[in-house]
Amino acid sequence: MSRDLFRLLNPRAIAVIGGGVWCSSIIKAAEMIGYDGEIFPVHPEGKVIAGRQAVRSLAEWDGPIDAAFIGVNRNATISVVRELRALKAGGAVCFASGFSEAGAELSDGADLQAELVAAAGEMPILGPNCYGFINALEGAAIWPDQHGCKRVERGVAILAQSSNIAINLTMQKRALPIAYVVACGNMAQTSQAQIALALLDDSRVSAIGLHIEGFGDTAEWHALALKAAAKGIPLLALKVGKSEHAQAATVSHTASLAGSHAGANALLKRLGIARVPDIPSFLETLKLLHTVGRLDHPSLATVSCSGGEASLAADTVHGRALRLPPLSAPQRTALFEALGPKVALANPLDYHTYIWRDTARMTDTFAALSGPETGITLAIVDYPHTDASDWICATDAVLGAAKRTGRPYGVVATLPELMPLDVAARFMGSGVVPFMGLTEAITAVEAAAQPSIIAPEAPLAGGALGSAETLSEHASKAELARFGVPVPASLRITSLGSLDTQLANLTFPLVLKAEGMAHKSDSGGVALGLTTPDAVHSAATKMGGTSWLVEEMTIGTVAELLVGVTRDEAHGLLLTLGAGGVMTELLQDTVSMLLPVTAQGIKQALTGLKCAPLLTGYRGKPAANIEAITQVILSVQDYVVAHAPLIGEVEINPLLCTPDRAVAVDALIRKALS
Repeated sequence: MSRDLFRLLNPRAIAVIGGGVWCSSIIKAAEMIGYDGEIFPVHPEGKVIAGRQAVRSLAEWDGPIDAAFIGVNRNATISVVRELRALKAGGAVCFASGFSEAGAELSDGADLQAELVAAAGEMPILGPNCYGFINALEGAAIWPDQHGCKRVERGVAILAQSSNIAINLTMQKRALPIAYVVACGNMAQTSQAQIALALLDDSRVSAIGLHIEGFGDTAEWHALALKAAAKGIPLLALKVGKSEHAQAATVSHTASLAGSHAGANALLKRLGIARVPDIPSFLETLKLLHTVGRLDHPSLATVSCSGGEASLAADTVHGRALRLPPLSAPQRTALFEALGPKVALANPLDYHTYIWRDTARMTDTFAALSGPETGITLAIVDYPHTDASDWICATDAVLGAAKRTGRPYGVVATLPELMPLDVAARFMGSGVVPFMGLTEAITAVEAAAQPSIIAPEAPLAGGALGSAETLSEHASKAELARFGVPVPASLRITSLGSLDTQLANLTFPLVLKAEGMAHKSDSGGVALGLTTPDAVHSAATKMGGTSWLVEEMTIGTVAELLVGVTRDEAHGLLLTLGAGGVMTELLQDTVSMLLPVTAQGIKQALTGLKCAPLLTGYRGKPAANIEAITQVILSVQDYVVAHAPLIGEVEINPLLCTPDRAVAVDALIRKALS
């Protein structure tokens, strides 16, 4: 952990600056977790607060100040930070709001935040608009409220951009050991990624959970992912904003398909960070990562004494990136010996209740289900909250199976309230995961089994774009062609006279397009398969306009693709590949990646499309030229990289794919005015 942040997050002397209510709350929160260092109030009247004598000013304190909680108004906060910096304090938590987060209400919020950062200099600050942190390893807390943390020797770190969510997470009763909780606030100076980077240096941190509202510097996140992987510490994201859409589409399809949710997913995938959808799944996944770490196979086996629960487990797994591997011959033999002929052997397994209370046979059954390629074995056991003494046999059997096989095991209560905390603690102490909720358990397994493959390069930065213009199709194709993108031979015409002469260098059949028309196919602005100059004249007259683009028609198409790049201000330059043509938005068959990408990454992404069978030869039809498609996408990337600060959107739709080549028959570029 960096020296500055280590001192702030592991303080031996804490100053609490502000009104009596906040001072009292901070002192109580620290006492709740057994803080044994110095903690002193600072109040201009020198009051006795929560049994402690306040000093009238920071200058009166004659010892070091490792950390400070600043509970004064936003303007006074800046002067206090400046004074702490002069006193060489370790850092501060800035509680006040009214900075950049209040830009819509307060015109000076952003300026005040800049003043705060300047006042802090190199001294770390959390916030502003921040609740602080709890260090349950050392028993330190700067936290102006109740919390549910207890001292632990090892555990997960949770970093939340919402203080209220952070408060709620400390109150969990799921047997999850929490080592750190840090509320990040506005992150005016110290970002969430920087805090996580520091916590990676504490060997007692088993995993880091990140509640993320926005990423900020994606290069910092890339550095975090690389460091976490090197140290073998899993990262987990609860990223909010799934329902937010990027700017509404104006002239391109890509903008409507690749919103901020797609950008966030692409960034997390690039960083090898699993994403879960809700708080219960977040906690259960952290529990799994703390107990057994990442899973080595995306597969599981489940066992229960109820066919209903076996069916629920199978349905919950369905549609996820998980397998329920069939039983091998040795597994079937071992299960038959333990269960006899009355039980249908399968995965999920309903072992009925014939062997209930026979701990040895239950252990044999549970152990037989865990194969070398089974990521984890889950026993579904719901403990009654009335009298669970008859369920000890199930507890002992799971523990015995885990010890015998040395493989990951979990016990799942389908309802959270049916997992007693004392039983959960016993499982945790033996390296077995006590899951509270079936859906949450399966979600956790899927997240922990996700491949953690980190791109070697940080994504290209996004950022805001200034005033932009949309190039014509003709100009867009010309720019892309200079970077190696194949386009049809074409001619721009502004007169319908002498078409025989004008079209002499083009090979029929031809395509005619009206210029200046968005979504031309939907508006009657495209005519295909024109075989004579008279046909071109007739089509142009019918569609109207004053200028047209005539181009040679691409023959032998086996698939149409969309290739688009959009500028995602929060995440970078986002490449979207998908089914193209007039059905693009209807099919919604896309995959997104942040640039830069590799040829291998492109090919892998193409296989994930629903239209992929068309590319590989569907029902005896010829396959598309994947190498040609890949080269087009790489050429688009070359163009975007060369003009990265200017690019708003680049789209090819459709890219016509034949057995021999891939041709961009329609293109659009929106770029900043240079």
